[in-house]
Amino acid sequence: MKSPYDIILKPVITEKSMTGIQQKTYTFKVAKDANKIEVKNAVEQAFPGTKVEKVTMVNVSGKEKRMGANSGFTSKWKKAYVKLSEESKTIEFFEGMM
Repeated sequence: MKSPYDIILKPVITEKSMTGIQQKTYTFKVAKDANKIEVKNAVEQAFPGTKVEKVTMVNVSGKEKRMGANSGFTSKWKKAYVKLSEESKTIEFFEGMM
């Protein structure tokens, strides 16, 4: 059994993800093999008092990078948008960013 911290790798802090906080939508980088149910359970365990309403997953492809004549790609990763229910408590980590 994976711990919640093996599934949720880190929060995604961008302008777009910060605008979703007012609607209680939070963005996380998650493990590539994680599914929606695992992400939902991990968020509810890692942040007590939260109740997840919906999880949306996106596979993010790597960007092409060049170093002189050599070119390659950055790593692929998976992003999860987590929508909390109305009666749910907010995640304090993101509240400090606003």
